[in-house]
Amino acid sequence: MPPFKDEHILIISPGSQTTLAQLGLPESFTPAKLRVPTRMFPAERKGEWEPYKIREIRRKKEKTNVEATEQEDGSTAKKGDVEMVDVDEADGAKSLTNGESRVEDDDEPLYEEDPNSDEGAVYPLKEGRVTNWPAFLALLSHVHNALSSPFHTPIHTPILLIAQPAWTSHDHELLTQFFFEKFKTPALCIMDSAMAVCYAYGIGTATVIDVGYGKVDITAVSDFVTHEVGRGVAISGYGGEAMTQKLLSLLGPKGWTRDMCEQLKKSNICELFPQGTPFPGEPQGDSQMITNPAAAASTGATESGPGAPRVTISDVDMRDDDPIIKDGEDNDGVLDVASIVASGKTAEFLARKEREKAERAAAKKAATDTANTIVKPVRLPNSKKERNTFWYEERRQSQEDSDAMNENGKRAAEQNGGTSGADPKRQKTPEREAEASAPSEARGGAADGVAVTEETETSRREKDKAARKEEKRRNRQLLLAESRDVLRKEIEVGVERFMAASGDSLEGEGILEGIADGVHRTVLAVEEVGKRGELWDSLIMVGNGTKIRGFKDALVSVLNSKYLISPSSATIFTSELPSNLSTPLATGANTPQPQLPGMSHSSNVNPLLLAATTASNPVLNPAASIISQQHQQHNLHSSHGQTPTSIKLAKIPEYFPEWKDVGFEEASFLGAQVAAKVVFVVDQGISKGFMTRVEYNEVGPSGIHECSL
Repeated sequence: MPPFKDEHILIISPGSQTTLAQLGLPESFTPAKLRVPTRMFPAERKGEWEPYKIREIRRKKEKTNVEATEQEDGSTAKKGDVEMVDVDEADGAKSLTNGESRVEDDDEPLYEEDPNSDEGAVYPLKEGRVTNWPAFLALLSHVHNALSSPFHTPIHTPILLIAQPAWTSHDHELLTQFFFEKFKTPALCIMDSAMAVCYAYGIGTATVIDVGYGKVDITAVSDFVTHEVGRGVAISGYGGEAMTQKLLSLLGPKGWTRDMCEQLKKSNICELFPQGTPFPGEPQGDSQMITNPAAAASTGATESGPGAPRVTISDVDMRDDDPIIKDGEDNDGVLDVASIVASGKTAEFLARKEREKAERAAAKKAATDTANTIVKPVRLPNSKKERNTFWYEERRQSQEDSDAMNENGKRAAEQNGGTSGADPKRQKTPEREAEASAPSEARGGAADGVAVTEETETSRREKDKAARKEEKRRNRQLLLAESRDVLRKEIEVGVERFMAASGDSLEGEGILEGIADGVHRTVLAVEEVGKRGELWDSLIMVGNGTKIRGFKDALVSVLNSKYLISPSSATIFTSELPSNLSTPLATGANTPQPQLPGMSHSSNVNPLLLAATTASNPVLNPAASIISQQHQQHNLHSSHGQTPTSIKLAKIPEYFPEWKDVGFEEASFLGAQVAAKVVFVVDQGISKGFMTRVEYNEVGPSGIHECSL
């Protein structure tokens, strides 16, 4: 089939709150150009949907304007338009004299779109699952129509759709039928969101943690193959909304609303600390809770990981073991000269005393200099401040304010029209001026032509400058209009801003602990034990829920403290020893032999002779079969993948400059761009990465399962 062009590829990535879309692949991949809320509004007709809230505004319209004037004979004459009315209404019309106006009861209905309103909205996606199919299909139609150009037909638009992990096979078939029947697309590819993230990072084996609005998806990908067994799909209660509700539970009694907590969560003062870090103003206790029992049993530490405290030889105070100190000083600190002379280390003892004296003098001088120095105020970071402030924006919806802004805008437009003089459409453009001056240039010669050209360029620059000033003025008016609708307040908050993911005091498990438990279960469910270590070393965290400051470091800290065991720990080596080995005798004559069930050590059969006779038929030797079974079972659990020796984050790609500024939280869309380039342009269907319309006509919607990535 003919190859597709980059500018014709359509990518759609639906989310619970925001849907991303883009038509065409640029040379350097950029973030999504279209971002629409994942919501629809019921229309007036049943079964139809609108992308925005439609408001009806009724304005009273004057039907009759009658003015009465007196003539010379005393009669009255009517000026203006006269409306034909019935007899009953004529009596009412006669009473309207002296310039009065009669207003009809019928109002003229006007409709307007309110893009900021959320009243009556229907969100078809909840926790990644489609809960309202008519609204969801209407949303996809709205996105497709918003990006479709009137100069190209949908026949040449292949579509790549990012699928949520919670979608079932039946959902994929419904979407396949919808796109082929509704938009007549020539090719369709449905790609898993976790696989798209791996394409963005360029990693074939990784553990993808997608923190969304109301759920968390945890997927283990091995060699670009997703493991469906044990996959954490739509784990509710651990998304961004859970953090907002946590802040609301802490600050709600103080008069905070949900919108205030949501803006606090998105601000730069909301931060998450690694496990064990005290809050500002909170003293750090000496006693620590044991979070990793294995590390505590092996090394004596309360936790494990890079930040765990470790006891080394250098930490032990060796002053009491020094023979000079032992012999030279008694318990009361009195010098024992005889002991010093007898030890033969008099010079060393005197040198140490001089060194201690110099250190005390230097410390005293430093303390004096510090006291005399003027202490300058130091700007503390947010993590060291007990209280901090942020700006809260509250939107005001007032009809009077909107009417006033409309009047001001009309008045400004009238003033601008009056001062400009002539109609701008009738003004001559620089090109027309050049054409009009062309005959004069021909008559005036080369000198006159140069002068006219300079005047034309000068006038063009002046008009361009005036146009830029006019555009800046309009932008200022728009910003002023928006600022009138938004009320900004500065709100102060305490250490509650650090508790967005913390657990309750009674339960003790927070959002980070729940996500860490899901990651551990997902990695343990991978059948290939050798891949578990690589999965632990390639953690990828995406989703807008990870935008909170310090989220990734805090989650890695929780994983280290709960599941990481150091390679030097003795528990690893002792646990790797099989439990069926007998203890050798003290004489050393015996070697460890496997104790098989149903067999005794005092066997009269020569084991070498038995092995030689049963080599051709191993079934005749039950002991060998039992040993091989136990050896296989032991090898299934001999790797350190269950208890990782290291936990690391995957390296962020460095060859997408447009994504560095906005972050890689929406890396699934970047991976979709990479996959669309490979599948539709480079591969062109050789690897069956997408489903064509010919295949759809032959096998139907069920054929999408053989073509999806």
